[in-house]
This record gives sequence, structure tokens and C-alpha cells, in this order.
Amino acid sequence: MLGSTFKRRIEKRILSRLLPHDFYFCVEGYCLCCQQNTEFLSYDPWLRDYFRCTGCGSIPRQRALLKIVDLCYPNWPQLTIHESSPSAGGASARLKEGCRNYLASQYFPDKPFGSVIAGYRNENLEALTFCDESADIVITQDVLEHVYDPRAVFREVARILRPGGAHIFTVPIVNKYRPTQLWATKNADGTPQFLHGPEFHGNPVDPKGSPVTMHWGYDIVDYVPRSLRIEH
Repeated sequence: MLGSTFKRRIEKRILSRLLPHDFYFCVEGYCLCCQQNTEFLSYDPWLRDYFRCTGCGSIPRQRALLKIVDLCYPNWPQLTIHESSPSAGGASARLKEGCRNYLASQYFPDKPFGSVIAGYRNENLEALTFCDESADIVITQDVLEHVYDPRAVFREVARILRPGGAHIFTVPIVNKYRPTQLWATKNADGTPQFLHGPEFHGNPVDPKGSPVTMHWGYDIVDYVPRSLRIEH
């Protein structure tokens, strides 16, 4: 233990000279993604994306999502789960390995929707090809800040969920107490029209990245039920 502590002190001293800020945070705990006792480590104060499990590399939002799945649907290995735009590891890896009816999709706008491409079903969350009441759980991890019509997404997900099912998702709450902002709309040719500064996040199936279309605030808790409200 002493040797390990000394090693981390040396690492911190070296990295503090290399990194733009001096930050080091490490704690022991249990990772829900790789299901092991491990250490969680970050050299960056933005813990949401950098406080990683040293075993599997998972980050907090992935572990938190699995905590909710385990808590609310302990029988999830026997359920039907659809995940949109999964990551290679983290929560996605455990869901894929543990659920017999797990289906992953990606978004390939220039390919036929409903087809299988590179092992993924091609789906547009705003107009899913799945039948009504065909999934028990729908998972989206940091996807809803990249869709142009979130209301359509929430309605489509509700349509394909079976009674008692749930849409379990993560999204960065960038605006916090400020109202949610529409950040980009879609041009006729499918390219983003940014209403503020251009912003992209990484996309595992598109080297250009995914345009950020929404800056969500805490008012997302009101946005979702309004999206599902039936207007006469």
C-alpha cells in the first residue's frame, strides 16, 4: 500500500508539470460496469467525463445509468433492451453481454433505415422503424444533445415501449438553472445550422463528429412530459 501511495504521489508531481492544471483525485470503490473492486482516478476536475475506472475505463454517467437499470429493472437480463449509439465499453458493454435481447443501433443517414450496417441496426430516433410496444427499456447515453427534434424522439421512444417500460438516458446539463437552448437546426441538405457557436462531440461512426443541437438545462424534467402531452 505504501508503495502504491508513493507511486501516485510521483505520478501527480510529474503530471502536474505536463497538464494545464494541477488536479489529482483517486478513490477505491466498486465498478458496476466491470463488476470489480477497483480504483477510480482522474487528472481532470471535469469528473463527469474523466473520473475513470482504472479497470474498464468507465466514467461516472455510465456507472450511474447502470445503477438505475439495476435498481429499477433487476430482471433486465431477461428483458428487451434497445440502445441507441452505444459506446464500446462502459455500461453498453455490460448491457450487451448480460442481456439476451439487447439490440444496438447507430445513425447512418445515407443508408436505409431498419437495415443492419456493421453490426448495428440503422435507426433515426426521430422516426424509429420498430413496432409499437416492442422494447422494455430504451437507453440513450449522451445522445439527446445531438437530435434536431427531441420532442419527436421522446414520442417515438414512448411508442415503442411496452407498458411498464422506461427510457433511461443521460444528457449533459450544460445550462443548469438557465432555460434549455436550441443550439442548432438542420439545413435542407442535412447539415447543421448553428444558432450560436459551432460545437461538435465525438461520434464513433462518423469522423466529422456529431453536431450539438441542444444545450439542456434542469428544465428538461418539464420538457419531457410536455413532449408526450397529447394536443387536441
